Amino acid sequence: MTKIYSSAEAALEGLLFDGMTICSGGFGLCGIPERLIDAIVASGVKDLTVASNNAGIDGEGLGKLLRSRQIRKMISSYVGENKEFERQYLAGELEVEFSPQGTLAERMRAGGAGIPGFYTKTGVGTLVEEGKETKMFDGETYVLERGIRTDLSIIKGWKADESGNLVFRKTARNFNHPAATAGRICVAEVEEIVPVGSIDPDHIHLPGIYVKRLVLGAPYDKKIEFRTVRQREAA
Repeated sequence: MTKIYSSAEAALEGLLFDGMTICSGGFGLCGIPERLIDAIVASGVKDLTVASNNAGIDGEGLGKLLRSRQIRKMISSYVGENKEFERQYLAGELEVEFSPQGTLAERMRAGGAGIPGFYTKTGVGTLVEEGKETKMFDGETYVLERGIRTDLSIIKGWKADESGNLVFRKTARNFNHPAATAGRICVAEVEEIVPVGSIDPDHIHLPGIYVKRLVLGAPYDKKIEFRTVRQREAA
């Protein structure tokens, strides 16, 4: 049975429903599942809870789902480049659960490993601790964080074989691997699909057992989240 689908819309067919939870890989505009996000926008599914490091920027990445008001709640670490995210949050239109970046990655990894919760020192004595159980270990306080388990994971990879064994490229590896394992079903979009056996087993970052559906997303335009340039020297 093939895992390869002809389009992002086909790869998501039968998986989307109102009120569902989604774990999305990548951060900023790096390594994000662009084609799958566009397909979710087009589907009109609403009241989504999305776990992702951030929500892209205005009009790009998950920012598209914010603009269309399809997201009800975000579980995120960083929101600094998305003005619509900020506006909806401050206006009480969007529920936000802030999670420190490393904690968020571990919550996804833990969920994928079947670990319902873990204790960490990160966030102790801050707003992050409020409403959560704490416990003393060796005389120090730790806060209990819940693992994240979602209905669906959407991720972006660089290269995959036909069985779904997947390679991430450089920084795009951040969050895509833990996000992939956190979902009950993982759908991946990639830049290239090669025959089974073409990828050295030692180079595989995500085993195909985690990837249920696969779509070729290329070609992509490389977008820059925040462009900075060196100031010209005076003549």
